[in-house]
Amino acid sequence: MLGTSMFAVLEPDPTPARAGTSMRDSAPPGDDEHTHLSLDLDNRRGVVAPDAGQRGAAPDTRFNALGTPRAEGPGELATGLPADPVAAARAYLKGNGYGLDAASVDAMDVMLQRPLGDATVVTLRQRYGDLPAGFDGLATLLVRGGTVLRVTSSLARDTSAPEPATITAAQAITTALADVGLPAGTETSVQTVAVPTPADGPRTAFAVTATSTAGTPTAVTSYVDARTGGVLVREDLVDADSDNPTWAVFPSTPNQRNQRALWCFERKPGCARTVATADTGAPWDVDPTTGAPTFTTRGNSATNTVNWGGGVAPFPATPREDRNYTYPFTDQWSEARCDPAVYTSPERNDADAAVANLFAMHNRMHDWSYHLGFTESAWNMQLVNTSGAGLGGDPETGRAQSGALAGSRNNANQSTGRDGLPPVTNMYLWQPIAGSAYPPCVDGDYDMTVIGHEYGHAITNRMIAGPDTGIGSVQGGSMGESWSDLLAMEYLYENGLRAAGDTPFVTGAYVTGNDTNGIRNYDASRSPLNFSDVAYDMVGQQVHADGEIWSATQLRLRKAFLNRYGDGTPDLQKRCAEGKVEASRCPGNRRWMQLMFDSFLLQAGSQFSMLDMRDNMLAADLTRFGGANQKLMWDVFAESGMGRDATSGPSDAQPVPSFASPHSRNATVTVKASAPVQVFVGQYEARVTPIADTDPATPLGDTFEIVPGVTFDFVATGAGYGHQRLAASFRPGRTDTLRVDLKPNLASAASGATITGPGVNLDKLIDDTEGTNWASLTGVAGQALTVDLAGDQRRVITSVNVSALLRPAITTDADPANPQNRFSALRSFAVWACDATRGADCTTDAGFRKVWISPRDAFPAPNFRPNAPSLNLRTFRIPPTQATHLRLEVLHSQCTGNPRYAGEQDNDPAAGTDCATNSAFRDQVRVAEFQAYGR
Repeated sequence: MLGTSMFAVLEPDPTPARAGTSMRDSAPPGDDEHTHLSLDLDNRRGVVAPDAGQRGAAPDTRFNALGTPRAEGPGELATGLPADPVAAARAYLKGNGYGLDAASVDAMDVMLQRPLGDATVVTLRQRYGDLPAGFDGLATLLVRGGTVLRVTSSLARDTSAPEPATITAAQAITTALADVGLPAGTETSVQTVAVPTPADGPRTAFAVTATSTAGTPTAVTSYVDARTGGVLVREDLVDADSDNPTWAVFPSTPNQRNQRALWCFERKPGCARTVATADTGAPWDVDPTTGAPTFTTRGNSATNTVNWGGGVAPFPATPREDRNYTYPFTDQWSEARCDPAVYTSPERNDADAAVANLFAMHNRMHDWSYHLGFTESAWNMQLVNTSGAGLGGDPETGRAQSGALAGSRNNANQSTGRDGLPPVTNMYLWQPIAGSAYPPCVDGDYDMTVIGHEYGHAITNRMIAGPDTGIGSVQGGSMGESWSDLLAMEYLYENGLRAAGDTPFVTGAYVTGNDTNGIRNYDASRSPLNFSDVAYDMVGQQVHADGEIWSATQLRLRKAFLNRYGDGTPDLQKRCAEGKVEASRCPGNRRWMQLMFDSFLLQAGSQFSMLDMRDNMLAADLTRFGGANQKLMWDVFAESGMGRDATSGPSDAQPVPSFASPHSRNATVTVKASAPVQVFVGQYEARVTPIADTDPATPLGDTFEIVPGVTFDFVATGAGYGHQRLAASFRPGRTDTLRVDLKPNLASAASGATITGPGVNLDKLIDDTEGTNWASLTGVAGQALTVDLAGDQRRVITSVNVSALLRPAITTDADPANPQNRFSALRSFAVWACDATRGADCTTDAGFRKVWISPRDAFPAPNFRPNAPSLNLRTFRIPPTQATHLRLEVLHSQCTGNPRYAGEQDNDPAAGTDCATNSAFRDQVRVAEFQAYGR
């Protein structure tokens, strides 16, 4: 519901003919985000400070800006309350530091009451006078037998009735549309609600939801102050698949022979799976308002069309009176190598097959998630809600091959409005674009990791923070990306399906052509990331890259559950996926996934951190499985930096990590080093939070606690010493030492080295950190940077450290080509040396001799695009070389030297794909760090 995430993380195409998004929806040229820019806005100012009574009652409680506790637990927060869960919830909120009077609590609406194991989840919504809260104003409590175990809240302490409206709904609509640049006549929906504010108390507001289907999607809910006409809050709803109907589908992704499976409502020869809507058992293509089949891609759970744009009206799959939806598939987009002539061919780019596949996959995600708790009472997406819970009227609206004629490429997105408003998802064609991305010519409508990912956004944004809000914080948005990956992966796994990729945990391998890590930096099951790595990637704090931290954590947790409870049989996995077996009798992966869905319902506010969701999962385990997995879960969270002493706000870019578990005999480790150093857990240093520091002048100490029995990677850095990598594990309950033996970085400015050469930000190349970089903006090959090494004597150099890691835009930087582009990163280089002590003139080229040439793929960026792991700092051994000066010569950037990004890779006459001749970044190269070591 909230969030701005799309599936792809790409550089935008600088060529207008191939740009598929407006500047409101795409990032500036050169940025790493070919994605929807967030339209989220909160103009509410101020903070209601907790009063003395609240602080005294709960000294460690975290408070929201509206003056009430944001999150409490898990644990026994209060006992002896009424047996009825709603009554217990109300009783708890009347005290315990919330500052609410009894009458206002009694007036709260019950939004959700449903079992979670042996407890009940209760969500209550505040009222301000006669108006319900439209944004914030929610509390979710986990209650068991008169005991409150967990609370999350966005409640306001001030519950007074707001002053009445002085503007009309029509005026509010005009304001809301103008605020986001949408034209009059855009499709809108409006409600009168109240919005609590810290400074001005509750305000009467018009909640205006506007949805534009022209071009790339725009969908927002704007809360317009009904008296001043100003926008209080704006939420972006877009997140950067016969009587026996039969569908021909790719259950996961197309295989090499493009063999599809048949799915049927009733079993018959050749049918691989029987399928039916989880809520009613009816066929997917039945319209519940008439009870009759639609004969096309429309039903209770989804309504899908082909949406080429370019003046062509959306159209559903060609109707089939026999309900045999087995449309021909010729793989035309791939076979034609992205030739735009496919749209006017008789096959129409396999449009029918694409939209039918998308329709089937949306129904499968609906049915699978239904059995995990995404039902009508949790505000799921259906045309008709036969249970009477929720509003209905909101099936998933899918657009296959979206924007194909307009040039939209290499993405997918999901817009999820409040309950009752149909969510919209767009699937795109994929095509290589110079200096942006290099996927094969494929259709995203056939990749279930993409389709399931986008549907996952709808699940989390509906289940989290009630029916009208959703995910709002940066860490929340990061987890939203992670959950979407994880839900798609788990759906496939539980159903015995295998998408393209080296392991089952690669997202987007089919659409990107990268089986190793797909569209992410890492295969989530092989990721080294932890909580201290927030903001590690080149764009800094960013939901896709930071979401991989949560994915790595969750897959460690999944593995731990499987180790304890086993994988079961394929039949048991299938019956668990179909909701025929209780989670407590299912394999470990299903128990883990059930806790994840439970955690969604336990989150009342839209602003939350990874630690909040950690606590929600722990609370869910207390009631779902009787707390049987508390140690297992805490140990994994500690391994991932989310341990006992970790702290973070909902959008912190520098959270405080902790690797200590409250349930283990942690090791106590002291760093011993020959010079002041910072120590980081993991494989990154730039923008990462250190775990220890041996400099006595800094507040961070040299000792830390860490969960035993795990081998951790560390990076140690120090001014004048560059980077050193090491690994270590520790024994339970022991006092231990992490010894860092540093060698001087002879190319460090901190030690007296100096640098000359072309380009901008020269000093950034020798500053001992990957967080900065040097750039040439006027050429690549032959750019030479000369470092006068520290000291007056010649040294024998035996190795160099080089990094091509890019970094976020810096507004005060001398580099005018901000932000950066991954394809401008260094790929290969040479090292030259000069020895002034032997008479060489190191101010001239003649004084230098070439001593080493790197491999052509010194920084081996993979298919699709360069990524952070491929550009991170690397150590290169060189022949022992006597020198007073070293020179780094650039040979190639990723754009000019990587064969994966070279040549014409499609048959589209309007698109040149060769990076070295068609990219706007072909004359740019960047290097983050150059370090030299010797004896």
